[in-house]
Amino acid sequence: MPAISSKGLAMPESPIRKLVPYAEKATEQGKKIYYLNIGQPDIKTPNCALDAVKNNDLEIVSYSHSAGFASYRNKLAAYYQKQDIPVNAEDIIITTGGSEALLFTMGSIADMGDEVIIPEPFYANYNGFATSSGVTVVPVTASFDDGFALPPVSEFEKRITSKTKAIIICNPGNPTGYLYTQEEMQQLAALVKKHDLFLVADEVYREFAYEGKKHYSVLSQEGIEENAIMIDSVSKRYSMCGARIGCVVSKNKEFMTAAMKFAQARLSPPTFAQIASEAALDTPQSYFDDVIEEYVDRRNTLIAALEEIEGVKVATPNGAFYCIAELPVKDSEDFAKWLLESYDYKGETVMIAPASGFYSTPNSGLNQVRIAYVLKKENLLTAVNILKEALKAYNHGK
Repeated sequence: MPAISSKGLAMPESPIRKLVPYAEKATEQGKKIYYLNIGQPDIKTPNCALDAVKNNDLEIVSYSHSAGFASYRNKLAAYYQKQDIPVNAEDIIITTGGSEALLFTMGSIADMGDEVIIPEPFYANYNGFATSSGVTVVPVTASFDDGFALPPVSEFEKRITSKTKAIIICNPGNPTGYLYTQEEMQQLAALVKKHDLFLVADEVYREFAYEGKKHYSVLSQEGIEENAIMIDSVSKRYSMCGARIGCVVSKNKEFMTAAMKFAQARLSPPTFAQIASEAALDTPQSYFDDVIEEYVDRRNTLIAALEEIEGVKVATPNGAFYCIAELPVKDSEDFAKWLLESYDYKGETVMIAPASGFYSTPNSGLNQVRIAYVLKKENLLTAVNILKEALKAYNHGK
């Protein structure tokens, strides 16, 4: 039998999706599952985006420019400028989701064996993108006890070597919901400037900043125009995960030239999804105001309910729509499988994401889970009650 590549064998499984077979079996058994494991919002996609596709009269679904429609990039640049992000259309390449933007970035800034430093826990697919690019992730562990704030910059500096090419952050964070302060962004900016590194910021949750707190973009930091790379996506902002449209944005011309070669190699981003995404930029501010209010309400409901469970601790997020909770279990992955395989409460159970998959350091986060508060409040309360009863049964059986 022909051999699979070492890279293919090394590709990590998604900690979010590898439990899907257990969920499918549970569904076949007639269990109702509350999905707290995945960041798929139940918020409706803006009508302007859906209508742009429904009412389109295209006769040929043709390629777009490899960088995406010029009309979309111009309109997107105007949107960013309103967010105090000073970019133009030529600073933007439209990609097939934020995932492709990250792959283009890894391929453009790092060679085989090079390193990127990432504060952990981090979006699990960063491990996959790095593996597929032959890049090594060097983690800096953030602390649960201070809400996963940026670790001391000295900890980043200790890990910088001749192979280090970039620091990568997610802001606000997935899976933590942590929102970086301007001071923290300035500290990172000074560090990458000092060591001539890239600072890559995944900002797909930019709009989801709570309680009057402000999001500070990597592209708004002065003096690092050549160092800064922003990753973005329509997936969460407009509840358009299935559109698979994102972008990579930078003022660094050499980087953008390299990224464009990767864009040309995959020809172009999808046409109808670009049409929807361009139209989505007409979404009124009232949509976001309502969405933020809804998520704050859900967050507060979830946190309060979790804190009532004996032995559970939770880090309160200020952005995105995730939180990390510590459970009174030794192995949250075993618990997550047990919830689907062996447990139900009145015919219902929950699906959670074990947090260990969001760490690069072995044996980290074993008692932690990521919970996405993307369900309506009443469903969140039901799900947390099931979790409460499940923990009693699970620990009683140990």
